[in-house]
Amino acid sequence: MPVNWPAILLGLLLAFACGHVLAWVYMFTHSGLSYSRSFVNALIIMPTIVALVMMLLQNNLITPFGMMAVFAIVRFRNILRDTLDTTYILTVLVIGMAAGTQKFATTIIGCALVCLAMIYLWYTSFGSRHRYDIIINLHWARSVKELFDLRRVLDRHSWKAHLASQRSHEGYEGTDLSYRLLLRDPARAEDLLTELREATGLSPDTTMISEEESKL
Repeated sequence: MPVNWPAILLGLLLAFACGHVLAWVYMFTHSGLSYSRSFVNALIIMPTIVALVMMLLQNNLITPFGMMAVFAIVRFRNILRDTLDTTYILTVLVIGMAAGTQKFATTIIGCALVCLAMIYLWYTSFGSRHRYDIIINLHWARSVKELFDLRRVLDRHSWKAHLASQRSHEGYEGTDLSYRLLLRDPARAEDLLTELREATGLSPDTTMISEEESKL
């Protein structure tokens, strides 16, 4: 059976090009602390290798498909920290398989759709939750019955004020409070802190700004 060299070359180049596109999307959209240059390089090389394996064993597709399944579930020496990285690995494996079996239209359309989906998720910050802007830890030295004075200040500056914790101990003067606030104007957070510092019997201990409630 004659070897179709143009088709083989086109499949390898297409796998390499799609790997590049996915790597660029990953570099552009990645956030967090788990970025790795070697992982980006792997996104480019892996589809080409997978396509080559599919071409070498194209007369017996059961074997290469079994090999790709093993590659998909193998535990790599460098454990992936980001769940989305696993999606990229699976995508380049599938693209390599499509290019290696000369399903060029499927390869191009699949790569384009996955890239668009990744960009959409990144651009829209889909899945993130914004429930509060700031966490304030306070020490209330006055009676707990007088907390309405504090609540009035918080309500003036925030749409929503949630008391996350309230702690008081025997022999310990005052009460430790922790509030989560969704501010009316996040740019005026310092005005709220200034007013709290000037309030009688109240001392803000620590504050923490939160842009979104999300686990990276």
